[in-house]
Amino acid sequence: MARNVYEGMFLLDSGKVAGEWTNAQKLVHGILERHQAEIIASRPWDERRLAYAIKGHKKGMYFLTYFRAEGPKLTQIEGDCRINESILRQLVLKVHPKLADQLVAQAMAVQEPPKATGPVERERTEEVIPELEEGEAEA
Repeated sequence: MARNVYEGMFLLDSGKVAGEWTNAQKLVHGILERHQAEIIASRPWDERRLAYAIKGHKKGMYFLTYFRAEGPKLTQIEGDCRINESILRQLVLKVHPKLADQLVAQAMAVQEPPKATGPVERERTEEVIPELEEGEAEA
C-alpha cells in the first residue's frame, strides 16, 4: 500500500509534558512509531495560552510533525491520540506530493525551540521628536 506524507499538529497538555520539548517529542514519536509511521521531520511549534479552555486547560504546547504512513493507519493513530490524556487535540493533513519536500525543508530549517513565555523585557527608548518652527504647518 502507498505511504503518503502527512503533516500532524499536536496540541499537548503543557502541565503533563512539563515544558520539556524532548518529552513532547517522545510522546508524539512513540504514538507514530507504534503504527509503523516513518518520521521525516518534527519540531516544537509554540507554547502559548489558548483562546478558550480545552478539556479544562488554558495553556498548551504545539508540536509539528511530518511523517510517512499508510492511509488506513491514520484512524489508529488518531484513536491513540484521543485516548492519550496528554494530547488535547490533533490535526493530521495529507500533504500533496509536490509540496512535501518544500514543507519538510521549511520545518527542518527552524530547529530552535521557542523561548519560554514570560514577562518581556524591553529597552526603553526615547523618541526624539523634532520641534516645529513657528512658521511650519503640521501635516
